[in-house]
Amino acid sequence: MLVRIVKLNIKKENIAKFEAIFAETKAYIRNSEGCLLLELYQENMNPSLFFTYSHWEDESFLEKYRQSAFFRDVWGRTKQLFAAAPEAWSVHKLESLS
Repeated sequence: MLVRIVKLNIKKENIAKFEAIFAETKAYIRNSEGCLLLELYQENMNPSLFFTYSHWEDESFLEKYRQSAFFRDVWGRTKQLFAAAPEAWSVHKLESLS
């Protein structure tokens, strides 16, 4: 399993637009082939910082999603809202305790 973490710094005046785009697209993203989990987090002290966490069966499914017309459309609309360049990591979960 691959975990994708993306840090998004959204301009304060664009937070509502970003949240609307996420609300509109989250079901499609989560139901994309190979996507096992999708979560959105907002930083407590800085509401302009968001983090998405998604779990994928493997990297090939993430890449297929990233090459889709849907992703290009959503990313094109989202990147206009940024206050800074996004940061992204693909990681493998080693342990999970609950």
